[in-house]
Amino acid sequence: MRSPHSPTLRLRRLATKLRQARESARLTTSQVGAELKWSSGKVSKMETTETKRISAADLDKLMDLYKVHDTAKREAMQALARDAKERGWWSKYREVFGAQALPDFEAEASAIRSFEGLVIPGLLQTPEYAEALFQGGRYTGPEDIERRVEARMARRNILTEFNPVRFRVVMDEAALHRMIGGPQVMAAQMRHLLYMAKLPNIDIQLLPFEAGSHAALVAPFSILEFPDRVNPPIVHVDTVTDSVFFEQPGDVERYSATFGDIQGTAISTAQTAKFISDLVKALESRQ
Repeated sequence: MRSPHSPTLRLRRLATKLRQARESARLTTSQVGAELKWSSGKVSKMETTETKRISAADLDKLMDLYKVHDTAKREAMQALARDAKERGWWSKYREVFGAQALPDFEAEASAIRSFEGLVIPGLLQTPEYAEALFQGGRYTGPEDIERRVEARMARRNILTEFNPVRFRVVMDEAALHRMIGGPQVMAAQMRHLLYMAKLPNIDIQLLPFEAGSHAALVAPFSILEFPDRVNPPIVHVDTVTDSVFFEQPGDVERYSATFGDIQGTAISTAQTAKFISDLVKALESRQ
């Protein structure tokens, strides 16, 4: 397991375990509330993660009522409750990531499949490229841009730290031709792509212009998968105003099918590396 963990996913696991324990005890939320002199709403909110923090005392009362006597199981559930209360590094960048932060889920993802149509994926960007990218948006002060770049660079650690995430990315050719920051910045960005593509946990494929129409002529998206079966895959889509997460199995399945289609249409990782190498040479000749 990488560090830090995801407080959101730990809370979800705890909520699932509490619901399963209650159902095994053949109790309804109303019965639990009446037995513990709580409102039935309090129990329901714990099981739907509306309650973000569950005290050790309340958790002990629930486990006693549900007859969870195994010491290891009790300690594991208490550990989940403690982990769910902690804040990840991304909490200090709330103004960048928003209330539901993508790094919160990336922290425990075992695999990420990502499609990007217009720019280099954030996890593969260099600081200079990211800075130039942010400068192209609505005017913001240099301090804000610096914070955004800093936050984006911190996300990249999941690709290189212990037990790194498996990252499969498909990019439209347009992402490589859009001149972000000028030839020097782009050449450095392309070299970084080639370096990252050599890592065993990263696959980069290109959708060339000549492929014509393809299944992902839509907004960029990422599919995050997790090692624990309690946490099913989710889809992340960036919008102009916010991040959107899709968790319904049908939605995830459609995005997975779309990724499979474009991965089949894209050129191989070796062909992609050759394509990027040729671009680097062309960019260097312009410096």
